[in-house]
Amino acid sequence: MKKVSIHTEYIKLDQLLKFAGVCAIGSEAKALILDGNISVNGEVCLMRGKKIRAGDIVGTADETIEVVSEENG
Repeated sequence: MKKVSIHTEYIKLDQLLKFAGVCAIGSEAKALILDGNISVNGEVCLMRGKKIRAGDIVGTADETIEVVSEENG
């Protein structure tokens, strides 16, 4: 499981995918999300603007990302 540290209250799902290196550009993140290839806390998420907070688990076909706060990183 890959850990990604954020220093804000939340990060939007599409931004997290770019930040974590899952995809390079926003349109790729949008396509992954809208095609149903991304899960948040075990449930498929189709909202690219979903707010992801520390403690959330984001899953892709290839990896799992745990979001942690910078203080707990």
